[in-house]
Amino acid sequence: MQTYLILWNWTEQGIRTFKESPKRVEAFRQVVEKHGGKMVSFFYTMGKHDGATIVELPSDEAYLKVALTLSSLGNVRTTTLKAWHYTEMAKIINQV
Repeated sequence: MQTYLILWNWTEQGIRTFKESPKRVEAFRQVVEKHGGKMVSFFYTMGKHDGATIVELPSDEAYLKVALTLSSLGNVRTTTLKAWHYTEMAKIINQV
């Protein structure tokens, strides 16, 4: 599984309908699962981003399907970071 950290901000549409956000989180979780993944965590934040989400998916292609589905709804704009757990990174470093 690949890990992705998604930083997101509400769009004008998304903030106007913020009360629907808990339902949208559940719908997002279902989309992630449909593509073979898992929503590890979901946070609302203060600061530069309105939230952060960590998901695990089997491939970059699966993540792209999830991201396109999410973005097409128009409630958030995202920035994605592909992430490696520190134990995975340690293995990579040891191979260098």
